[in-house]
Amino acid sequence: MLCVNVELKERSYPIHIGAGLLTNTDCYPLKSGNKVMIVTNPTVAQHYLSTVTDTLEKIGCLVEHVLLTDGEQYKTLDSLNLIFTALLKANHGRDTTIVALGGGVIGDVAGYAAASYQRGVRFIQIPTTLLAQVDSSVGGKTAVNHELGKNMIGAFYQPTAVIVDTLTLNTLPKREVNAGLAEVIKYGAILDFPFFQWLEQHIDNLVALEQNALQQCIARCCQLKADIVARDETEKGDRALLNLGHTFGHAIETHLGYGNWLHGEAVAAGCMMAAALSEKLGDLTPHDVVRLEKLLARANLPTVSPDGMTAQDYLPLMLTTTMPNPAKSTTKTKSRPFLKWAGGKYRLTDEINRLLPKCKQCLIEPFVGAGAVFLNSHFERYILADINPDLIHLFNIVKQGV
Repeated sequence: MLCVNVELKERSYPIHIGAGLLTNTDCYPLKSGNKVMIVTNPTVAQHYLSTVTDTLEKIGCLVEHVLLTDGEQYKTLDSLNLIFTALLKANHGRDTTIVALGGGVIGDVAGYAAASYQRGVRFIQIPTTLLAQVDSSVGGKTAVNHELGKNMIGAFYQPTAVIVDTLTLNTLPKREVNAGLAEVIKYGAILDFPFFQWLEQHIDNLVALEQNALQQCIARCCQLKADIVARDETEKGDRALLNLGHTFGHAIETHLGYGNWLHGEAVAAGCMMAAALSEKLGDLTPHDVVRLEKLLARANLPTVSPDGMTAQDYLPLMLTTTMPNPAKSTTKTKSRPFLKWAGGKYRLTDEINRLLPKCKQCLIEPFVGAGAVFLNSHFERYILADINPDLIHLFNIVKQGV
């Protein structure tokens, strides 16, 4: 078993990674007499609910469960209310623990329920999809969707522990495994070039769910995210880098309808858009762009925008929220400086005025919470805090393979 710690002082917690951990009582920070509400969906429940319930009862916990309908389209306030109703009907108090057993949707909704119920109760993440294991279960982002935007209602709320049983991936559809690899590749592209090179050598092992490669990969991703979360828990700086590809991705998901493209598939296309723009700006070599495209393709992921989506479809969905200005620690909607990320500090520059004419074949990606991350050779990052609406006509969605 591997273990990664998320260091947040008194709110620090472990991420346990290994095969067969669902039955390992040592991984659960619970004791006899604790009340537990497991939140899951029917698909996951048929495989793992009885196993987790048996393990918790072996500890001596009083266990109940609530089933949510499966799918991103059900990541809603209505689903959140089902959890509250189950907790209230069973007389769960402030000392209860919510266990999120499932993928990213279950983790997000159950986590937000834990953050809200009686002003906050403990919760444990047991992610059963690769995407959740390497990304959404770590760091405390919890939310539900609104019809006008993804993850618009939520809170930062850390779990007590994360339990990653890599054997749960054996029952995951291949498409879901591939979608999780998009987040894995993202980590290598923005944070760890040696890890990117390792992925080029081992991507086939990961697609095949080879256990040693999986555990090494998940541990590295969790460590990279844990380090960033420790520095920037509520996404005021470094953590925004993890959103590479996500504003394009969220726009795709919202436009097509939640569930038509998986989250990881949308992120993969968004990463390629950011990479293509970076090449146009002269900050990423054509060779590096091709490397990224080939790696995504080997993971059976899309590398272009969905057919039929235009800039007019993307932009309203990408500009639904205001974004913080890191230079002034305030939120602005009119001031849109170009920011260079280097050496851990933001630096304003007017270089964007020179670079804009080069971007006519790309759409700049501003992501919710900070700005747009563009790849630079060997991973120097560039961030654009926002888009000036007067310049929107300059940009078109990347529709061709690179």
